[in-house]
Amino acid sequence: MNQKNRKNAKIYQIIHSSILFLIFVTMAEEIFIHSTEKAQQYEELIPQLQALVGDEKNLIANLANTSAALHVVFGFLWIGFYLVEDNELVLGPFQGPVACTRIQRGKGVCGQSWLRKQLITVPNVDEFPGHIACSSLSKSEIVIPIIKNNDVVAVLDVDSQHVNHFDEIDEKYLSIICTWLSTYCF
Repeated sequence: MNQKNRKNAKIYQIIHSSILFLIFVTMAEEIFIHSTEKAQQYEELIPQLQALVGDEKNLIANLANTSAALHVVFGFLWIGFYLVEDNELVLGPFQGPVACTRIQRGKGVCGQSWLRKQLITVPNVDEFPGHIACSSLSKSEIVIPIIKNNDVVAVLDVDSQHVNHFDEIDEKYLSIICTWLSTYCF
């Protein structure tokens, strides 16, 4: 490629990137993920989630868009939030099949995550004592508590139809998202 073609290619790349940025800024409801590597997909998604939520103050809208974006990018069987209300977890915004509406503290993976105030990854839900089977299709699960002022205010629950689906990458990035939600949305 000669000097002129390289210069034109560079100009095209700058214009293309600028157009994508403008589309992203003006239409935050679109999610653009280019990578096929899971860690990179999370890296690309997080700033888009932050822009999508932006200055929106409504908790339900923010949790709905967060669960929708994660569902679209990763194709989880089920992803959603349970909110702490009157000493139980109550179903919040989610994507996927119908779900359990209320979960008691200490019951199932969500209730245990809330009780322990820690992330729980379950490689095979059939081997988790007391697992609550909201869907028989669920084979593995990860639950991350959302903590505000040392209290769990919600949990992010993610189910997969595959055994051993979740790994350290999911743990790391879903925790980052939950920490960010705790800071800016709750």
